[in-house]
Amino acid sequence: MQAAVVPETFLRTTVAAADGASRRRKRQPKGPGDQVRVREMLSYLAATLPGHTGAATRLLAVQCALRMNADGQVRLPIGVLHSLRLGRDLLPWTELEQARCLRRTPACPGSESGGTIAQILDGGLFAQHPARPDRRKAADWALRMATVGGVSAGDPALRLTALCLAAHTDFSVGHGCVEADRIAHECGFVPEALTLVLGRLATSLASWSVALDSGDLRWELPPGLV
Repeated sequence: MQAAVVPETFLRTTVAAADGASRRRKRQPKGPGDQVRVREMLSYLAATLPGHTGAATRLLAVQCALRMNADGQVRLPIGVLHSLRLGRDLLPWTELEQARCLRRTPACPGSESGGTIAQILDGGLFAQHPARPDRRKAADWALRMATVGGVSAGDPALRLTALCLAAHTDFSVGHGCVEADRIAHECGFVPEALTLVLGRLATSLASWSVALDSGDLRWELPPGLV
């Protein structure tokens, strides 16, 4: 019986596809890791958003900034909106529009049902490689860290504080140390409000304290928290 002849073009296509799949599997993240990306974004937004911006709005801003594509468009599907616990609350979107951070755009027919599309207006965000999938991965990390350790999902102030602490935690030892004023600034709190929120995070923190001489906030996470 004569052996079947496999066309050379088929072989080249198969090998090329296999090589492409291999390269995709071996793709290494570009730039900083998830924690550093989120920490840098929190710092950037703290410097650009008005001081009175609410906690829910800041959590939304983190997601929009990290999920925008190269054209500055961001699509938040219903799953992300549910994780943000926004519900039908339009105030966070309104605050971002008033701050000229973004503009909501009408959804196209057939787009993700219940999701929201917006156009980023903040030109400073375009300098941070917006189209890379690593940034979307960091956005997912931020969603997880905002509710780690049983943080109340219904309280955006607690979720934002938990996220800020996670972004500044040294996970190799399970604790962190940073200026209390910096955490308050990133959360949009006055120092007194930060103290109250930290007290309410007691179930998610093994301990926390503020040094009177330096103003440094120190905290420790319970073992096995993350």
